[in-house]
Amino acid sequence: MGKSFNQKLKLLYIMQMLKENTDENHAMSANDIISALAKQGISAERKSIYDDIERLKLFGCDILSRRSEPKGYYLASRDFEIAELKLLVDAVQSSKFITEKKSNQLIHKIEQLASRHEAQTLQRQVVVSNRIKTMNESIYYNIDKLHSAISSDVKITFKYCSWTLAKKLEPKKDGANYTVSPYILVWDDENYYLIGFDDDSKEIRHYRVDKMLNITITAEKRDGGDQFSKFDIGNYSKRTFGMFAGDENTLEIEFDNNLIGVVMDRFGKDIILNSNTENTFVAKLNVNISSQFYGWLAGLGTGVKILSPQSEVEKYLTYIKDISSKYTHF
Repeated sequence: MGKSFNQKLKLLYIMQMLKENTDENHAMSANDIISALAKQGISAERKSIYDDIERLKLFGCDILSRRSEPKGYYLASRDFEIAELKLLVDAVQSSKFITEKKSNQLIHKIEQLASRHEAQTLQRQVVVSNRIKTMNESIYYNIDKLHSAISSDVKITFKYCSWTLAKKLEPKKDGANYTVSPYILVWDDENYYLIGFDDDSKEIRHYRVDKMLNITITAEKRDGGDQFSKFDIGNYSKRTFGMFAGDENTLEIEFDNNLIGVVMDRFGKDIILNSNTENTFVAKLNVNISSQFYGWLAGLGTGVKILSPQSEVEKYLTYIKDISSKYTHF
């Protein structure tokens, strides 16, 4: 690339070096800029640097100059503040559905949105290797496919899998394809789920995205529009524990008063609550009954008691007894 051609790129190089090297605590003087341009085969004088800075300001770049040390020019604002970038890094590194390799790649890209000095503060936060991460590298691209299918209003086919003791994904239904009309992607308990209308059962069902393989976008239009026109994702998430499906039922449950925060965190503020005794209250809850729901109740210990219906009281007691029976040999 000849010197004369590089000279035409002068303004772009100045913008790049201010973006990469400067922030509120780090500036570049006109001499610093001239020296950096010389390494690119671009000659410049101080006056031309002043003119270039003014052009960049007119273009909309928030460039300020400081008279105190360190003196010089710096990029005062960016698309993302450093605090926002830290939140993005935290989200990426703590997300189980993103593999360790992809997490490192994404975090490196996020670092490029800051100056190289501020990027060091992001690097100190990165502790990915010891986090539990998905082993399915394709999930990152599967999510993009699912968004495309949803926006295109078409069905998808895929193989749905479960993990084996050999730590491999094994297709269910003897490897037969699932055909689903995709509608909603939801992030629940650090996992991505697709909620869609299943062709075989003609029901709304959900699938963990990291267990979906060979996703193919079809040309067939989606079904289930009527069902999803009435679908409330908020209620679905509140009554489904760990995204494990089960028969829906309305329960009356007694809780100790100190558990009010736990109940509202789980079910929201619109639930029906009534004071019961001086130390307890009763909540009326719509729940998909599953072993995960019983496990949640058991985790609250003696501070919780199912009052009705009696059939659910008996099922819960059976659940507790079955767990206890595992330890009878002790």
